[in-house]
Amino acid sequence: MRIARFTTDEDPRFGLVGDDNGVPVIAVITGDPLYAGIQLTGEKLRLDEVRLLAPVLPRSKVVGIGRNYAAHAAELGNEVPSEPLVFLKPNTSVTGPGDPIQYPSFTEDLHYEGELAVVIGRICSDVPVEDAAKVIYGYTVANDVTARDRQASDGQWARAKGADGFCPLGPWIETDLDPSDLRLTTTRNDEVCQDGRTSSMIFGVAELIAYVSGFMTLLPGDVILTGTPEGVGPMNVGDEVSVTVEGIGTLTNKVVPRD
Repeated sequence: MRIARFTTDEDPRFGLVGDDNGVPVIAVITGDPLYAGIQLTGEKLRLDEVRLLAPVLPRSKVVGIGRNYAAHAAELGNEVPSEPLVFLKPNTSVTGPGDPIQYPSFTEDLHYEGELAVVIGRICSDVPVEDAAKVIYGYTVANDVTARDRQASDGQWARAKGADGFCPLGPWIETDLDPSDLRLTTTRNDEVCQDGRTSSMIFGVAELIAYVSGFMTLLPGDVILTGTPEGVGPMNVGDEVSVTVEGIGTLTNKVVPRD
């Protein structure tokens, strides 16, 4: 099941993405499905007639995982961590598919990082690895935008990874997915820059949920970014960056000057 958040220039709504006689459509549902469940209204809209938004706006937090692919750690000259390397991105960093990524003045080295993102479905803490699937609502695609120079100079990553618009999510949430071996690609202006598989993650999805929930309560709508494969690199004003995760879809954003 694919759950999208969208607008038709009115208040945001939710719907199920599907196909109607070969035409991609959204079947509108009532309320926020994270809290109200799935109840169809009977209204259907063509997918190309709506504007997709970030499929979830975390009320609490986005949890990032650093250096979760050995080849990515190596390409930046870092050691592979012995346990998950956790950082936070504020919910104000979240933006949606098609929204611009503004290039801020505090950096001269803005990077893309394509990632699989996990959406949490219920309040949980101290989740055993074997029970992790019970707290997952679904999966979406993320670009963990990073000011690489500020990541190095600041010592902590709040500015480097937490600025407004530094967490594009989308295009929707896929609830029926096995995350263990999915292809993940990132293109910049149609050139493939990243091409990896989630099977190369050092810590898998269940391990990450168990680790993070061991010291931090996770809430419905919280998002865990699972790390990025090798091939990260700079984005410049005018670049269009697309992240694709097998079984979910493609998230595309364009880099623009900050107003």
